[in-house]
Amino acid sequence: MEARIARLEADVAHLRTDVGDIKVDLRTLRGRMDTKLDALTGKITSAKVWALLLYFTLAAGVFGTVARAFGWI
Repeated sequence: MEARIARLEADVAHLRTDVGDIKVDLRTLRGRMDTKLDALTGKITSAKVWALLLYFTLAAGVFGTVARAFGWI
């Protein structure tokens, strides 16, 4: 009976070290993911600004064409 309990305690000790290793790996992974997410957020923000500027440019072109067609310019 004592041998079985000792074996279980050893197994639990191995499980604890494995869980500790997994926690360290997850913390490292979380740090890398946060860094990549911040970079992606910056790229999305710059893409939104670029798209807005493109939209205004196209709208100005359409309005200019309409104004020219109606003889307003």
